[in-house]
Amino acid sequence: MMDQMFAAMSHRVASWAGQPSAFVLALATVILWLVTGPIFHYSDTWQLVINTGTTIVTFLMVFLIQNAQNRDGSAIQAKLDELIRAVDAARNDFIGIEHLTEAELQRIKTVLERECGDDENHRLAIERLIERR
Repeated sequence: MMDQMFAAMSHRVASWAGQPSAFVLALATVILWLVTGPIFHYSDTWQLVINTGTTIVTFLMVFLIQNAQNRDGSAIQAKLDELIRAVDAARNDFIGIEHLTEAELQRIKTVLERECGDDENHRLAIERLIERR
């Protein structure tokens, strides 16, 4: 129950935080804070207000956005795993490799790059990709 509520809330907040209106609200808050500087004589308390507010918002947003990214990453992995499973020529050994260590993934990447051909062919293929832009 709590997982579902947190997931729903984090999804909504992360979606909203990426909207232009969220940026405008944050910008308006900073501008309002700047405008009030002379009123409060640029006091330590005036500075503490923005520092505390931004720290709290940042701290909470890290968890919400990380939750949304974890969920999105898992969904993408599930979709890729399904594509690998569905394509006859694909190697099912790749399903679940996201659980390997960085060193193991690097070894797989090196082997795959070697299988793709020599360095010159690879370089030319990348140049063609860049030219398409």
